[in-house]
Amino acid sequence: MFATFKLLLVYLAFGPLAGIIGIPYSLLIHNVERLYRVAMWIANAGVRAAGIRIEVSGRENIPSGQPCIFMCNHVSNLDPPVVLPMLPGRSSVLLKRELMSIPILGYAMRMGQFVPVERGGKREAAQASVEAAGKALNDGLNILVFPEGTRSRDGHLSAFKKGPFFLAMGTGAPVVPIALSGTEKMMEKGSVAITPGVARMKILPLIDPADFATREDLLRAVRTAIAAELPESMQPLE
Repeated sequence: MFATFKLLLVYLAFGPLAGIIGIPYSLLIHNVERLYRVAMWIANAGVRAAGIRIEVSGRENIPSGQPCIFMCNHVSNLDPPVVLPMLPGRSSVLLKRELMSIPILGYAMRMGQFVPVERGGKREAAQASVEAAGKALNDGLNILVFPEGTRSRDGHLSAFKKGPFFLAMGTGAPVVPIALSGTEKMMEKGSVAITPGVARMKILPLIDPADFATREDLLRAVRTAIAAELPESMQPLE
């Protein structure tokens, strides 16, 4: 629990201050870039304070000067603060709508064009999320999405939701798969205790949606690519 305390200490010490100062400043200059960079520094600082070391490989697979959709497996609440600061440029994130109601943080995420998603929501809500993500891509942002939709209960790669692949096929944005391992042992689902360790983030070769006839074909290709780079203990059971 000491590692959890150190992570929370960093976030509580710097997060509210960054929001109180950074949000008005960003509104004043009509630019959220500096606030985003500060937020990524805080996210990474909290992770490091908790004793988590991040090993990243495959950065050469990220296309230069072209917005893309990063798709990563999801095994822990630590995944977003581990992965997001490691991505180049500025990224939007598809996340559950409830997070947008967090004071200060929720407003900052809306400013950053983060995209709320309703789990089990209506078709209209899902379409609105895809359209908002498409706008973020058109504005030059990358998108980070966890296509399983929620954290895996046991660390094994779960089934993927179709929504992110509507987005990829509709926009034509390249998909960059990410295979993440290590965080499943650091914070298990249902627990707030953090165990320090090494998170391994493998950025895999780009997958072009134009090479696939259907979103189902694209989904299978992305899931297969991620599964191939995960350790045996995280391989899909189906």
